[in-house]
Amino acid sequence: MKSSFYARLPGSLRGMFMMFVSTISAVSMHTLVRYVAEDMPPFEVAFFRNFLGLVFLAPLFLRTGVSPLKTDRLPLHIIRNVLVTASMLSFFTALTITPLAQVTALGFTAPLFATLLAILFLGEVVRLRRWAAIITGFAGVFVLLRPGFVAVDLGSVLTVFSALMWGAAIMITKKLSRTESSLTITFYMAAIMAPLSLIPALWAWEWPTGAQWSLLFAIAGFGTITQLCFSQALRETETNVVMPVDFFKLLWAASLGAILFGEAPDIFTWIGGAMIFGSAIYIAFRESKLKQGSLRYREPEPPAG
Repeated sequence: MKSSFYARLPGSLRGMFMMFVSTISAVSMHTLVRYVAEDMPPFEVAFFRNFLGLVFLAPLFLRTGVSPLKTDRLPLHIIRNVLVTASMLSFFTALTITPLAQVTALGFTAPLFATLLAILFLGEVVRLRRWAAIITGFAGVFVLLRPGFVAVDLGSVLTVFSALMWGAAIMITKKLSRTESSLTITFYMAAIMAPLSLIPALWAWEWPTGAQWSLLFAIAGFGTITQLCFSQALRETETNVVMPVDFFKLLWAASLGAILFGEAPDIFTWIGGAMIFGSAIYIAFRESKLKQGSLRYREPEPPAG
């Protein structure tokens, strides 16, 4: 429930605060996944993140009742979460074999993929400046990876694939958010992804130890907070207002990667990450201008989490 102080804040500040919390929670989850997956298959970690996420959602239903479970858009929820499951499994695997900051930076390409998919499949019209932003963003990927100069590792390939799947899910998420609450979207995410992620997890199943159980609960908790705060941030204010805060994920990832895993991101990670992120922000800005009616042509809906 919103506190009176929180409720009195302008919508832009509420949205920025929610996004800030989301960045801390997301990188905390990714760091724990990296740590736990050293001794446990990443697919199994993904399953427990989804299954235990239902446990963290249960108290919310004690307050709201079962009304958030009602939906007329179950097929969209299913399609979205098939995509998100593929994205999560790829991303969690990448976290175990690629530096944390590099995975985080490449993950910023998801809105770029969302725009490209909207052009290809929804017939969206994109003019020169938007194309320039897309090209700049993907140029940032080449700066970061430097193919032809250094070997492109499997983790980076998996991260880009994860971003592609998440970009497709972004379009569906925004459509769902027009009629579904953040709690509804988050619940169906956990409820559908838990059985989907269990299937690959069974191939290399290992029962968690006592210490691992506590870390898995923490991963699920951080993941649930990330989803709820991200969705709420986009409900509070315009996408272009809150998305710049998302860059904090790269700062947190670089810091924790250096402190906990001895991973010092090189200059190419920072430059490439900034190019990718800057392009995503520009796209969000143009979409916001469209929503305000200042553009005459129609472009994709803003990305959602």
